Amino acid sequence: MLEPKKIIYRKQHRRRGAFSGTAKRGHQLAFGFIGLKAQSNGELTARQIEAARRAMTHSVQRGGKIWIRIFPHTPVTKKAAEVPMGSGKGTPEYFALAVKAGTILFEMDGLDEPSARIALRLAGYKLPLKTKVVTRFTH
Repeated sequence: MLEPKKIIYRKQHRRRGAFSGTAKRGHQLAFGFIGLKAQSNGELTARQIEAARRAMTHSVQRGGKIWIRIFPHTPVTKKAAEVPMGSGKGTPEYFALAVKAGTILFEMDGLDEPSARIALRLAGYKLPLKTKVVTRFTH
């Protein structure tokens, strides 16, 4: 799964204020001819990204090239069950990222368009966001 090799601070704020608005960068295809674009705002975890990647790879039978355009940098903490209030912040449990509407999540190349579309749609089902498949010619 995706996680940073090194982090300066073990615990961070989750940037939940970043859930509004649209993406100002990372909103156009850069590598492949077809991609999966987020239509809504939300938070993605490393597990969700990995599940989507596996669905795509399985669908195309290891053909073509896949680019993951997002990375979960933010550690999300959680307190243990039945811990009293106070006593600080919980321990880091997983890594996540805030996604704005319009962000390109995945890109593909080296496949015919129908099979790439199917693979990206399957990946979109694994994510808790509304997504759409875009090509280089129809943004």
